[in-house]
Amino acid sequence: MTASTPPAAAPGAPSAQTDRFVHERMPPRAQWPVFRYDRPELQFPAQLNLVEVLLDQAPARGWGGRPLFRSAALTLSYAEAAERVNRIARVLTEDFGLVPGNRVLLRGGNSIGMALCWLAVVKAGLVAVATMPLLRARELGDIIDKARPELALCDAALLAELEAAQREHPVLRHILRFNAPGDARDLGQICAHKPAHFAACPTAADDIALLAFTSGTTGRPKAAMHSHRDVLAACECWPRHVLRARPEDIVMGSPPLAFTFGLGGLLLFPMWAGASVYYPDGPYTPEAMVRLMAEVGANICYTAPTFYRQMAPHARALGGLGALRISVSAGEALPDATRTLWREATGIEMTDGIGATEMFHIFISSAPEAVRRGAIGRVVPGYEARVVDDEGRELPRGRVGKLAVIGPTGCRYLDDERQRNYVKTGWNYPGDAFVQDEDGYFFYQARDDDMIITAGYNVGAPEVEDALLRHPAVAECGVIGAPDEERGMIVKAFVVLKPGHAGDADMVRALQEHVKASIAPYKYPRAIEFRDQLPRTETGKLQRFRLRQEAA
Repeated sequence: MTASTPPAAAPGAPSAQTDRFVHERMPPRAQWPVFRYDRPELQFPAQLNLVEVLLDQAPARGWGGRPLFRSAALTLSYAEAAERVNRIARVLTEDFGLVPGNRVLLRGGNSIGMALCWLAVVKAGLVAVATMPLLRARELGDIIDKARPELALCDAALLAELEAAQREHPVLRHILRFNAPGDARDLGQICAHKPAHFAACPTAADDIALLAFTSGTTGRPKAAMHSHRDVLAACECWPRHVLRARPEDIVMGSPPLAFTFGLGGLLLFPMWAGASVYYPDGPYTPEAMVRLMAEVGANICYTAPTFYRQMAPHARALGGLGALRISVSAGEALPDATRTLWREATGIEMTDGIGATEMFHIFISSAPEAVRRGAIGRVVPGYEARVVDDEGRELPRGRVGKLAVIGPTGCRYLDDERQRNYVKTGWNYPGDAFVQDEDGYFFYQARDDDMIITAGYNVGAPEVEDALLRHPAVAECGVIGAPDEERGMIVKAFVVLKPGHAGDADMVRALQEHVKASIAPYKYPRAIEFRDQLPRTETGKLQRFRLRQEAA
């Protein structure tokens, strides 16, 4: 399967990024995906700075005085946020001499300070390298080695690990702190006397805006690069055609801004719509998130399926979340049991979606009115997706195969031999097994490496997990294929029980019989191990690879 040639994009503008580090470490052109811009909303000028479009042009759309960032202590309008972004950009370029193309590491939770820093970095033509808040010094060191940032902007509460990493990796020369009120070294204090205007760097549309490090479900992280055009193209696809946010919306959620799911949902997509984002004072618990959404009057929520499942009883106790209109689930497979639980608690039909760090955001999804039970949705306008065999040939509808995607965004890894595994003949292969029905709906089966072949049968781990989650005693579960001499593999489940239930032989039999009664009996877990918790990434994704390592 070879990608057809798309309509030509606008002629390229000269790159404004004088530091060519990222450009020189792109994959060979032959390994690039094909980028398609064949819709009217995807026609962009050759010179393009995404922050100029989303922030500087907001007053011309009538949004200058509208709130953009909200917290318990502060609300900033679009115009006020732009002034603060401009001052930070001046510090980076005037005080520290950074030039377009330099990488800047960003370290912080979801906060107004973190959002302002990200926007300032990109507006100045620098490359944002956001990192997950829970990373330790060794992990930060790996990112520093790969991205080679000269400067970091770090939340004061997270300095210790970054300073430890800096000692081992002196290529990171400067660390500036933010969210440190009263500290003379706080970035806000340094910026206070800077002029509030700054001309956006005249970046080319294809200049790189960010390096997104994968969240680590398979161990060794990779850095996916995305241009200014990529980000704005993503804003014109799923948000326009599926999400359909409104300027009056207040957006909340849990995915970190360092994760592209969070970056899009909790910063860029609200700005594209003229909406506002509420950032909490600290990490969420499910109960606190429900309570805060009710207090703030949130209209849109982003989080992972596990968090929705944990929030559901608290939402039910409140009698629902009156202002909430849209609940977006992504980051891992959404079990139908969780979708049903949330709908019963709130009356809201979940907006599911599948995306990838490598593709920036969601490319298969359906709006609530177009949901089909068990399906993630249909391909988002602007993208094309197919289910193919190992040779890239499209399979008949109803057959399980590999997902291949093409559109206005695509995978380009920074200096990584795994590029050739992700992109083949112009198509992106996110590594998922799917079935597509006659109406174009895509049904997730498993990650390619989560498909369990047992005694000749193919079993998708998420399907078994969904069946287990329907049992009233199960709080969480993870399913893998465990080695077995007789069957090659057996289905093994790791289960976290709700309080008051015992993980004994009777419970094993009860869960096995429950699965047999719910789905094809050959799919039941022949082994069940009870756990207090399951290994997850910072974004809530189940790390099945760790469970497989233990089982092996």
